[in-house]
Amino acid sequence: MQKIRTRYAPSPTGRMHVGNLRTALYAYLITKHEGGDFILRIEDTDQERYVEGAVDIINRTLEKTGLIPDEGPDNDKGVGPYVQSERQAQGIYLEYAKKLIEKGEAYYCFCDKGRLASLTRQVAGKEINVYDKHCLHLSKEEIEENLKAGKPYVIRQNNPTEGTTVFNDDIYGEISVDNAELDDMILIKSDGFPTYNFANVVDDHLMGITHVVRGNEYLSSSPKYNRLYEAFGWEVPKYVHCPLITDEDHQKLSKRCGHSSYEDLIEQGFLSEAVVNFVALLGWSPDGTEEIFTLEQLVEKFDYRHISKSPAVFDYTKLKWMNGEYMKAMDFDKFYQMAEPYLKEALTKGQDLKKIAAMVKTRIEVFPDIKEMVDFFEELPEYDIEMYAHKKMKTSKESSLEVLKELLPILEEQDDYSNDALYQTLTDYVAKKECKNGYVMWPIRTAVSGKQMTPAGATEIMEVLGKEESLARIRKGIEKLNNA
Repeated sequence: MQKIRTRYAPSPTGRMHVGNLRTALYAYLITKHEGGDFILRIEDTDQERYVEGAVDIINRTLEKTGLIPDEGPDNDKGVGPYVQSERQAQGIYLEYAKKLIEKGEAYYCFCDKGRLASLTRQVAGKEINVYDKHCLHLSKEEIEENLKAGKPYVIRQNNPTEGTTVFNDDIYGEISVDNAELDDMILIKSDGFPTYNFANVVDDHLMGITHVVRGNEYLSSSPKYNRLYEAFGWEVPKYVHCPLITDEDHQKLSKRCGHSSYEDLIEQGFLSEAVVNFVALLGWSPDGTEEIFTLEQLVEKFDYRHISKSPAVFDYTKLKWMNGEYMKAMDFDKFYQMAEPYLKEALTKGQDLKKIAAMVKTRIEVFPDIKEMVDFFEELPEYDIEMYAHKKMKTSKESSLEVLKELLPILEEQDDYSNDALYQTLTDYVAKKECKNGYVMWPIRTAVSGKQMTPAGATEIMEVLGKEESLARIRKGIEKLNNA
C-alpha cells in the first residue's frame, strides 16, 4: 500500500489566514491518521507578493500548533521547508517545461503586453481575456531566432479548445469542465520563475504527494493541473477541496473582520490548542456530539470524507466558549503564567494575584476578559444602588441596608479575614436571622465589589481586599443606601 504524503504549500505573503491554517491542519490530519508524512513547501515564485518575515511566521505558527513537518531539503537547515525559489535556481521547473514543449504540450510565447491586452472572447456569456494560441503556430526557425535575439518569452500550456475535461474530487465528486474555458496558462514567466500552478504540479509529483488539500477556490484550476499530470504521464493525486469559510454574515472571512489570522487570535487571548480544535471543525464533523479534541485525538478521529461541501461559518462566540473550556481544564501553573501579565496590568496595589487568578480561571473565555472582571479589586467602581434589590435573593434596598448596618460592627470586631472565618461569621448571622444565605451574601458582595457579576463570592473577595478595604466599602454601601 502506498504511503500517504501530504504537503502544506503556502505563499509567504503575511500572517497565516484561518483558511490556510485549516488547509495545513487537514493535510496534517489526513496523513497522520494513516501514519504518513507531512511536508512544508514555501511557494515564493511570485516575488512581487513576497513579504519579508512571512516564512518565519509560517514556521512559528506550525510549531506552535504542533503541525511539525516530517522532512525537509537535504541541506544544513535539517528538517524545514522546501523553498521553490531555491529549487527554481537549480533549473528544475524550466527543465520540466521544456520536456512539455518537446511533447507538444507546451510552447514558447513571445507576445508583448499590448497584444495580450487586446485578446478577448465570449465564454459562457462573459467576455474574458483568453490567449489565442498565436505563438503555438510559430515555426521552429522563428522560435530559435527569437530566442537567439533574446526576445522576452513565457512558456504556455497547450490546452485543447474543444470537448471537456473530467476530474474527480474526494469531497465534491466528479466535475466536468468545458475545455473552451481552459486558457493556455503560463507555466514559466518572463522572469524565469515558474507560475504557482506549474511549480505546484512539478513539486507535488517529485515529492510523491498522494493527497492534495486546498481551498475550493482552486476547483476551477484543477482541470489544468490534471492535464499537466497527463501530459507528463504522471499519476494524478487525490484532491481534497475544503469549503469556503465565511463570517457570521455569510461573507468570505476577510482581514477586515479582525480575527482572520492565527496571530490575530493569539493576540486576542486565545489558546493555540483551542484555535486548532475550533479550526478543525470548520467544515469537518466528527461522529457523535463531542467537540473538544486534542491534536492527538483529532489525528485518531479525522476522516476527511466527512468534510462538508457547504461553507463553514466562523462562529466567534463558539470559539470563545471553546477557549473557555480549555482554560477550565488547563493546569493552574500554566494558566497563571499566561494570565499574570493581564493581572499585573489591571492590579497595582499588591493584591494576591494567584488567588485572583484562581477565581477567574473558570469564568473567563479569553485572557483580556480578566481586566474587566477584576478591576473592582483595584478600586470600587461607581454603582447603582438598585443592584441591592435582587428578586431571586429576595433582597431590597431596605433589607440590604439593615444587613450591612448589623454586620458592620461584627466585621469590625473580627481580625481573621480568611475566607473560611468570614464565611463562618456570615453563616452564623444567617442562622440567627433565619433567612437564606443569599439574603445576606448578596448585599455584602454588592457593597465590596460594586458589580453585578464577580469571579467569586463575598467572603473570597473580602479575603483578597483585606479588613480595612472591605470595611471601607461596606461603610460606603451604607452611606449610598442611607442617601437614597
